[in-house]
Amino acid sequence: MMALSIHPEYAWQIFIGKKPIEYRSWRTNYRGPLLICATAQRKRGYISGHALCVVNLIGIETYGTHDFGWQLAPFTDDNSYWITPFPVKGQLKLFNVDDQLIHSVPWHNLNSTPAQQWWQNITEPLRY
Repeated sequence: MMALSIHPEYAWQIFIGKKPIEYRSWRTNYRGPLLICATAQRKRGYISGHALCVVNLIGIETYGTHDFGWQLAPFTDDNSYWITPFPVKGQLKLFNVDDQLIHSVPWHNLNSTPAQQWWQNITEPLRY
């Protein structure tokens, strides 16, 4: 799957559904599932160095010569979903990650009881 490394605080905002646009200084012709990975930079309160979720890259808006807004589908869309986080060494630009490493979670609502248990048992221990 195509992947993108993002600073931990912005990857976290995408992960919790608060950031529907990722701003980049470059564009891509790629559209479709995109694995969001937090860079290894440690930031207090965030997960670093892990793949966090899959979002559907649905379009890119041009805001200036080197300003592009990557439009990300919400998690209510079947093509955007949470995964079991796993370590990833980030790279510049888009890069490939083996699909066999990506395991979606069996729920679609962060407020559900299974999601809250997953949050406490899986994601919280990974936060720096």
